[in-house]
Amino acid sequence: MRSLLLLLILAATITASAQPAKPKLIQFSGVVVTDSLSPVPFTNIMVRNTYRGTMSDIYGYFSFVAQEGDSILFSAVGFKRSQYVIPTDLPENKYSMIHVLQLDTILLAEQKVYPWPSREQFRDAFLNLRLADDDYQIAMNNLSPAEMVQRMENLPPDAYQSFHYQMAMDQTKLYYSGGTPVINLFNPIAWAQFLQAWQNGAFKKKDKK
Repeated sequence: MRSLLLLLILAATITASAQPAKPKLIQFSGVVVTDSLSPVPFTNIMVRNTYRGTMSDIYGYFSFVAQEGDSILFSAVGFKRSQYVIPTDLPENKYSMIHVLQLDTILLAEQKVYPWPSREQFRDAFLNLRLADDDYQIAMNNLSPAEMVQRMENLPPDAYQSFHYQMAMDQTKLYYSGGTPVINLFNPIAWAQFLQAWQNGAFKKKDKK
């Protein structure tokens, strides 16, 4: 009976010693950055073959509970996927790291887009194209001296010019008040009025009905 009890105790001890110890839980934290140490926001951080993981914030920082020896997968849009294995036998129940992701550059083949079904039609349309004056040429034509003079002559006087003209007339009347009447032959204001009336066609003969 005693021998049977000893055999059972010995078998239980061997079975308990044969079972592997469970991995220690740790707080796994870090920052995901690029080669230039810029943060990579919204990086997917998952434990391989599990649904455990997290996502980095806008500053690339992450933190979640993992186990020693876990294989951590890092993936983000525009970057190559990478993997990191958490070390075992850590002295503490927390572990921090800085993980660098490499840019994933994809070179696409050149694509040529034509507005015509064939190159021949595009060539014929291009050779027969008659382009109008560009904006620079149109602006230079509008700013030519002859065009500017014509536009200035056709513009009516603004409020400031009308006020200035009326004040000049009042000052002239006050200056010559009680004296000899002014000879308009030497009056620049009278000449200006005459030229303006002449340009407006005030002296043209009217057709008799």
